Amino acid sequence: MEENFTKKDIEYIRKRGNSLEKMEQQLFYFRNGIPKINLVKPATINDGILVLDEIEVSEYCAFFDANKTNYTIEKFVPASGAATRMFKFLNEFLNDFNLECDTINSYINASGNKDLSIFIFSLKSFPFYIELKQKTLELYPDYYSFNLDKKQYFLIKTLLSEVGLNFAQKPKGILPFHIDNEKILTPIDRNIIEAIFYSNEKQKTKIHFTINKEFQPNFQSIISKYGNLEVNFSYQDTSTDTLAVDKNNTPFRLEDDDTLFFRPGGHGALIGNLNELQSQIIYLKNIDNVSQNNEETILKYKKVLGAILIKRQQQIFTFLNKLEFGDVSKEELEIIIDFTQTQLSFPLPEDFVHFKNSYKAGYLKKVLNRPIRICGMVKNEGEPGGGPFWAQDIKGRETLQIVESSQIDFSNTNQMKIANSATHFNPVDIVCGVYDYKGNKFNLHDFIDHNTSFITEKNKNGKKIKAFELPGLWNGAMAKWTTIFVEVPLETFNPVKTVNDLLKSAHQSDNE
Repeated sequence: MEENFTKKDIEYIRKRGNSLEKMEQQLFYFRNGIPKINLVKPATINDGILVLDEIEVSEYCAFFDANKTNYTIEKFVPASGAATRMFKFLNEFLNDFNLECDTINSYINASGNKDLSIFIFSLKSFPFYIELKQKTLELYPDYYSFNLDKKQYFLIKTLLSEVGLNFAQKPKGILPFHIDNEKILTPIDRNIIEAIFYSNEKQKTKIHFTINKEFQPNFQSIISKYGNLEVNFSYQDTSTDTLAVDKNNTPFRLEDDDTLFFRPGGHGALIGNLNELQSQIIYLKNIDNVSQNNEETILKYKKVLGAILIKRQQQIFTFLNKLEFGDVSKEELEIIIDFTQTQLSFPLPEDFVHFKNSYKAGYLKKVLNRPIRICGMVKNEGEPGGGPFWAQDIKGRETLQIVESSQIDFSNTNQMKIANSATHFNPVDIVCGVYDYKGNKFNLHDFIDHNTSFITEKNKNGKKIKAFELPGLWNGAMAKWTTIFVEVPLETFNPVKTVNDLLKSAHQSDNE
């Protein structure tokens, strides 16, 4: 067998905390490919997605408020990523624009960069405008003598340059997103304020951020404004970094010292961070999905998702205790079967009806005894990213999954048709239950589908490389969880993917 790694490589792999076996596995996937997910159909209303009327919403909210003090509640927010993509079109402008030869209008017309036009026209509406203006004047004292193009150019340069505000290299979490009564609020502020409203009043509000260690002081500075908080931080473990390879699927090496090149394994690496949390109910949300004006609706549906989790979990635990002690009648078994299929959306095998009752009980116990997640889903409006689908695993079982486009074989006409017929979209609004019916915490690593990793193309020092991404945090990393999809209003989904998203009504103050 061909040796993939030298003795020096193996020492380096182990020194970094990586597993040689995992590196070998990654090379195997690079060379042989990763099977794409097999979509059966999109999850739709009443076929995988639960829809609630206003009376049900009110009842769930009341149930959550009445029961939340019985649980430890925590919010988990991945927040380590830099805001690079937020400012992509501005970086392109700075790289391509020639201040001596071009006008900004001619650049916009030639490049088709309409986002730049919107940004410049609306500059005073951004929450960072005053800070940006002050910093620009500090760096360029002659600013007021510049013509209009030059003023706009240097404002943008100040926004992104290292000596300026350097926003594109900072985490989204610490950037100014909103102005509320003249106070600047960041996504960290918004996530904390939101968590306070659905937290257990008998305990401190618990929130956990995964961050880049370099920016921890910035996070702590913002958090220090709030009382009665228990905030914890963690970092993406380097042991979850993955190999990169060249076009020949040979491990890519750094030119300086010929060492192997590793990359972060994607947000799927954070399943280890989530696994360390000890709270009974964990809310999971992206750092940039916040709002200035839709807070009431957002908080209402946070309670709804939490209530569904508590209710379903209570029923699961009741059934598991019955199954544990074997005192289940034929009639009770039928009730558990119906619950599993209708309330948990878990289809049982076609031949299940022919199983002996003891086998049925054993099978149901295995099916029910898993971590559970309640996932909010919004109507699809063409946003890029994952969606809810019925997917078939290697054993032929159909389960509900959040599937990303990278997992789908778009060369297959049928798979493409199913993917394009999705009615809903995943906004990453998830509530997790990670304890079993005996009060023991699940090891979340036991519920990962490792065959849902994927390969992406990247660039390193001008050379094309292939990167290995671990199963996504809410995709393959949770593939074997009990999964329930619930429709939530569009008002709960307000991501900031580009800086111009801050101009949307959800992020602009009502009193402006």
